[in-house]
Amino acid sequence: MNTEDYVREVHDKGFLFDRRRLLGMLGGAGALAVAGGGLLGGGAAAAAAACATEVESETAGPFPADGSNGPDVRVLSGIVRSDIRSSFGTSTTVAAGVPLQFKLIVSNLSCAPLAGAAVYAWHCDRAGRYSLYSSGVTNENYLRGIQVTDSTGTVTFTSIYPACYSGRWPHIHFEVYSSQANATSGAGPIRKTSQIALPETISKTVYASATGYSQSVTNMSRITLSSDMVFGDDLAAREMATVTGSVSAGYVATLAITVDPTKTESGGRLSA
Repeated sequence: MNTEDYVREVHDKGFLFDRRRLLGMLGGAGALAVAGGGLLGGGAAAAAAACATEVESETAGPFPADGSNGPDVRVLSGIVRSDIRSSFGTSTTVAAGVPLQFKLIVSNLSCAPLAGAAVYAWHCDRAGRYSLYSSGVTNENYLRGIQVTDSTGTVTFTSIYPACYSGRWPHIHFEVYSSQANATSGAGPIRKTSQIALPETISKTVYASATGYSQSVTNMSRITLSSDMVFGDDLAAREMATVTGSVSAGYVATLAITVDPTKTESGGRLSA
């Protein structure tokens, strides 16, 4: 096992960071269901429960470049951008791959759009490498960027479809901050650290059809949602994006999430 594989194996795990398991041990999910059923009926109860339930807190993984494990790309001029395909600063290398536009629609616990919040998003390239960390791309900072939510709570990033690397389901990492200033200061605080899961059928289509994704075909055949160390406990119930498009035209992925803007997280852990 090489160093990079070891780091993924040790660090890219969801248990210590996963609020769902703690809630399960405490019976929190059951208590929420009972409370919701007692206050509201039928579809209204289900809708309210879905909106009021935060997206799960997950590990930021070993390659966040948020200062918690090596470099902090958030503080660099140029990180606030919607198109994250190219590196910025001393390099302008563009990450190749199938076009992907991904959107996060962020709401607060009252189901209102969380406008003015900042989202830092990052993911691997089509070869499964993370800029600033992986061999061959340590001098690149592509596939990383910060955007501020609009009046509807939405941020949109233009990127490429990420690879499926060994041991993980295809995914995109993100952190939510209260404002752009908090996101780019290097001090935070982080309000939510989580991940976006990408659908199986579309991922397999991309990997089988597009140039540069050949290793992902093998990796995808060896992983399932249930065996994934992050999404496995609930099959990415609140983290699975809706994706439309094609290999030739590119894809659009959308995920609506709920975040508690008063909560503070650090290093993927729930601290308050």
